[in-house]
Amino acid sequence: MPIKTAYQARIDYLQILDEHAVLDEKLARWPDGSPVLKDEEVLELYQFMIRCRALDEVAFKLQRSGRMGTYPQNKGQEAAAIGSAYALERGKDWLVPCYRENAALFMHGLPMHYVLLHWMGDERGNQIPQGVCQTPLCIPIGTQPLHAVGISWAFKMRKEPRVAITYFGDGATSEGDVHEAMNFAGTFQTPTIFFCQNNQWAISVPRETQTGSETIAQKAVAYGFPSLQVDGNDLFAVYRATKEAADRARSGGGPTLIEAVTYRLADHTTADDARRYRDAAEVEAWQARDPVIRLRKYLSSRGLWDDAKQANLDEAARQQVADVVKQAETIAKPGAPDMFDHMFATITPELDLQKRTMRTHSLGQGIGAEQLQR
Repeated sequence: MPIKTAYQARIDYLQILDEHAVLDEKLARWPDGSPVLKDEEVLELYQFMIRCRALDEVAFKLQRSGRMGTYPQNKGQEAAAIGSAYALERGKDWLVPCYRENAALFMHGLPMHYVLLHWMGDERGNQIPQGVCQTPLCIPIGTQPLHAVGISWAFKMRKEPRVAITYFGDGATSEGDVHEAMNFAGTFQTPTIFFCQNNQWAISVPRETQTGSETIAQKAVAYGFPSLQVDGNDLFAVYRATKEAADRARSGGGPTLIEAVTYRLADHTTADDARRYRDAAEVEAWQARDPVIRLRKYLSSRGLWDDAKQANLDEAARQQVADVVKQAETIAKPGAPDMFDHMFATITPELDLQKRTMRTHSLGQGIGAEQLQR
């Protein structure tokens, strides 16, 4: 008997706005001829990107000046976060992040100072406001995709046209949790978007050492759902890929894996020194592909941006970030009763006694009856 081909696969790569700000006019339009992103949308998203970059740079300075703990900069990866988040419905779809998607979280309603509180060690930074559909930052590598699949499975069981997107890095694909999540999502066809920010480095481990596969995207082939690579510094490509994945998920088409090829322009965190393992020429090459520079060139070529507007935006961003830092640094200190008020839905008599006396139950037994009745 002749050998037959059991299966064949192809991984596509999508780029619409290249590093020289040249737009592929055909890919920049939907099949009906409408633009993937209107110029006014690009303008709005660029300004948002600048504000997020400004906060990122100030957060770095806060850590260096001893006013905040370890911080992972988002610099260079803003297009991946913004383009994907903009494609989803705020207040409806869920974001399940790692720790380098600040811009996505802000776009979907998280106050900016919450991220600073988190890295300052204040747990109130993890108390997501009511109505904001996202989970707190996830520091363990690769655990959050399981949560996203659980959330999206609930959407499917309830027949709700909602999507959960989970973000993770290329290094996380070496973790079993990520593969268990993708296997479950593929088996049960959950409306999940797996968004891998392939920034080329898992701390000091390069992508080519991280995995033997040519792409991260091809890993979805084993789990039976579609995937693709996109230029992660291309706002247009990221938005289009995520929008198509979300529309497919809402209509019952199951999960998608998007590999956003991007680069971590800064160190892994402020506790790292990437100069020890990264070639300076590599960093310089990727700096030329910076999504901020790319969008600025695009807007300038359309007559929508100039140096005066940039100066005004930079000043407005500086003032906004100063206000955000002030919010984080002047927040009232938590009180001891907070450990009861924010931990338990119902306070039992024993817990109420502990809260009022600030003693354990055994120590509080000696208190007189008249005190307990107050």
